[in-house]
Amino acid sequence: MARIVLIGEAMLELSRTQDTWRLGYGGDTLNTAIHLARAGHDVAYLTALGSDPLSAGLKAAWKAEGLDTALVLNHPARNTGLYAISTDARGERSFTYWRNSSAAREMFALPEMEWSAAIAVEADLLCFSLISLAILAPADRDRILALARQLRARGGKVAFDGNYRSRLWHGAEEAIAVRDAAIAVVDIGLPTLEDETALSGEPDGDSVARHWTACGCDEVIVKLGASGCSLTDGTVLPPPATLSPVDTSGAGDAFNGGYLAARMRGATIQDAALAGHRLAGWCVMRRGAIPPRDADAPYA
Repeated sequence: MARIVLIGEAMLELSRTQDTWRLGYGGDTLNTAIHLARAGHDVAYLTALGSDPLSAGLKAAWKAEGLDTALVLNHPARNTGLYAISTDARGERSFTYWRNSSAAREMFALPEMEWSAAIAVEADLLCFSLISLAILAPADRDRILALARQLRARGGKVAFDGNYRSRLWHGAEEAIAVRDAAIAVVDIGLPTLEDETALSGEPDGDSVARHWTACGCDEVIVKLGASGCSLTDGTVLPPPATLSPVDTSGAGDAFNGGYLAARMRGATIQDAALAGHRLAGWCVMRRGAIPPRDADAPYA
């Protein structure tokens, strides 16, 4: 069992079923954290929530999922962000956000963050995403990258997902510079071809992998959507089954969770990628970014 710390922004989630809206929670690194905890790893989530009852409810729900919530900080003046999911007939999703004043944006301003960072640097694996960096001020982004360097110096591993959301950046040039600085301090890269194409024009998985390895990341798994993923050696590994998704929300995060859970138990890259496909496939056949665990969930 590995000790894993993930950093990022978690939000309240509104998802619609016919004429009813359901209130849940989600966020890219949070989704991955819960999958890793369900898989049996020792997982902590580092973020900031508000001090309101909804935030307290989120923290209790994550603890019930098996997350260590000791690093979940409470902002005295800000609330938790909110997003709503809409899906089309093919299960493809779109999002509407209310996050500009979220507590997570000021997590590094809280006095408890120094203690939290000291705990995080002792982990076996540290995970964050481009969204984790996008919501923060430049100085706070640098603090996450410094934390990654410190953790690697003491023998830990760092994983990074290049989730790109254009509305969170002043422009593509800023996002590319931050992405590439992050790639340089990580061991495991989990980019998505769609994001890389939108951000810097990469046409295929091989091109993405070449760029990431040139920036300093040795293990790069490029997510290709329904086509599967491209492994570090260029092999394209398709998913084990062709599905008609109900909701693709959180599919990439589920892949990350399955992949990292297996790798941290010593699985090969190919076996870990298959584990990622199985978990992502289970997720897209259910609604919400974090579907409730059921008997078919492939966490074992």
